[in-house]
Amino acid sequence: ARTPATASFRPAAAAAGRCFSSGGSIHWSEIPMGPPDAIIGLTEAYKEDMFEHKVNVGVGAYRSDEGAPYVLPCVREAESILMGQNLEHEYSGIAGDPDFVKLSLEFVYGTDSKPLIEKRVAAVQTLSGTGGLRVFGEFLARHGHKHIYLPNPTWGNHIPIFQNAGLEVRKYRYYDTENSDLDYDNMISDIKDVPEGSCVLFHACAHNPTGMDPTMEQWAELSQITKDRKIMVFFDCAYQGFASGNAPQDAGAIRMFIEEGHNLALVQSFSKNFGLYGQRVGALSVVTANDAEKAAVESQLKITIRPMYSNPPRHGARIVKTVLSDPRLTNDFIDQCKGMADRINDMRIKLRGTLEEVGSTHSWEHITKQIGMFAYSGLQKDQVLALRDNHHIYCTLDGRISMAGVTSKNVEYMANAIHEVSK
Repeated sequence: ARTPATASFRPAAAAAGRCFSSGGSIHWSEIPMGPPDAIIGLTEAYKEDMFEHKVNVGVGAYRSDEGAPYVLPCVREAESILMGQNLEHEYSGIAGDPDFVKLSLEFVYGTDSKPLIEKRVAAVQTLSGTGGLRVFGEFLARHGHKHIYLPNPTWGNHIPIFQNAGLEVRKYRYYDTENSDLDYDNMISDIKDVPEGSCVLFHACAHNPTGMDPTMEQWAELSQITKDRKIMVFFDCAYQGFASGNAPQDAGAIRMFIEEGHNLALVQSFSKNFGLYGQRVGALSVVTANDAEKAAVESQLKITIRPMYSNPPRHGARIVKTVLSDPRLTNDFIDQCKGMADRINDMRIKLRGTLEEVGSTHSWEHITKQIGMFAYSGLQKDQVLALRDNHHIYCTLDGRISMAGVTSKNVEYMANAIHEVSK
């Protein structure tokens, strides 16, 4: 019975062999080469540069003042604790580690948060912030939403994440490039024009790439406008504790919106504040009105996750859980996270001050007004390329500088180079 099938297969196999012998395949030869990732390409170019004083300020990962990757001591201690527990490596549930999720929600909403006390927050563990964004994007697309509004500019990955989830990406004005400041009046105007019921994404703190956040008074106005227009608010919280060094302060906008009655959605990442970049640790939560809504939303989040990645990894979540469940380790984390934020703020002051000292006639006030990992320098594309070609300093083409890559050893070199290309 198998003979005809075997015989009929041979011509195809021979044809496949002919394709392979000519240098292509019948399956893959028509696949076009994709464009390189901008950040990865930048890193590769930096690695190939043999210049002794080269500087990489393109990658969004913290570095010590020696320019080296930094592991928080509290994370090292948590890892030691976990190693002594002889833990198994079974699958987690679709929604992840429930204790980790509970602690994550308390970290961002506060232990006194009314929705948490009333147990009406649906939540799941996710593959860091990126995974949480994609899950929520697909959740929206499955349940009647056709579009989402993002700030312009925004983190570059936001746009393909939501487009690939099936949503049309629309933008609201956010940054005034001419004055290097928040474009608040136009932002408000655009938000007022958003159709009722639409989903609008806000960066909770340390806006990427601009580092420019609304004031609490401006957040209050945004809360009222979005509430009046029945807008679904979605916060992306990637830098809590890392932005100002004060985790409750960095969650101030989120907590205000909760207090004012928003049933918002929120994605958290523990990459930056815990330094767990490669562990992919995050959470996605949705504030609902009651138990029935919570159960329904959580069930649909799980349905979205199951065919996507089935369940999240365990190790990074265990690290965060170990730290946040121990008061002493939590206090250590707060101090260490503040240390990272303070170093970055010190470098902002030093970079601006040195630019002024070397005689730059431009205003660099925005460098110290901005907050978080990035400085939106205002450098133009040709100036960025001149920095790279003539001074071996690597940043993204929009002029975004990762302040984590600025150190006491290279800040003067950087300031002189920036002054040279921006004269």
